[in-house]
Amino acid sequence: MAQKTAEIFDLQGKAKGTITLPAVFQTPLRPDVIKRAVLAIQSKRIQPQGRDPMAGKKTTAESRGTGSGIARVPRVKGGSGKAAFAPSTVKGRQPHPPRVEKIIVKDIPKKEAKLALISAIAATSEKEVVAARGHKVDTVIGLPLVVEDTIEGLSKTKEVEEVFASFGFDAELTRVRDSRSVRAGKGKRRGRKMKQAVGPLIVVVDDKSLANAASNIPGVQVATVNSLNTEMLAPGTHPGRLTVWTSGAIDKLTTLYGESA
Repeated sequence: MAQKTAEIFDLQGKAKGTITLPAVFQTPLRPDVIKRAVLAIQSKRIQPQGRDPMAGKKTTAESRGTGSGIARVPRVKGGSGKAAFAPSTVKGRQPHPPRVEKIIVKDIPKKEAKLALISAIAATSEKEVVAARGHKVDTVIGLPLVVEDTIEGLSKTKEVEEVFASFGFDAELTRVRDSRSVRAGKGKRRGRKMKQAVGPLIVVVDDKSLANAASNIPGVQVATVNSLNTEMLAPGTHPGRLTVWTSGAIDKLTTLYGESA
């Protein structure tokens, strides 16, 4: 199979050469394996829960049986006759409480996790897959989008925004900002976490100052190629995140994953 190539762009969005893409970009799309890998990663963040086995049961309540013209729920002994203990009563026990023995973490074989990761990497080069995920790619200058390594040295948010504009990301960043305002407006409820759409991912070799510079742009994330995982490339189990690769990160993929395809 012939190897794919991609253009390398400078920070002004102008092509300055080409680069041969690693074999991982020829990996078939496996959304089923990607979903399993993402769920396995998410499961490791869930905090185990449990309940005191005696919670809601520390009471003298007993049912009075039939013949009194009242419900047969357990009632506290004495004159009050307050219902207790049963799941339907105030401060009663839970019918099916969470148990500490429950296995929450979902394990996945190492080979399958690697297949999911390289499949998610390959999906970032498919325009149809990226567009199907909801990203605005009509004005993007190219996919996979490979940029020169000097982007790692940007230290100001304004500089990153100017680079994104030269890449044709204006519509994409507007989509992310609009999703944030819509969710925080009409349907806003107190005590709820604000949600927003996921924006571009920038993959670098050495995060010098870019992460701080891009942190003020909603939806943008910066990651080193060594720290990549399937969830970064396929948030919510959906592959095809709009990704910017530095030329150094592309070269590093061959070192990390060899000729996998």
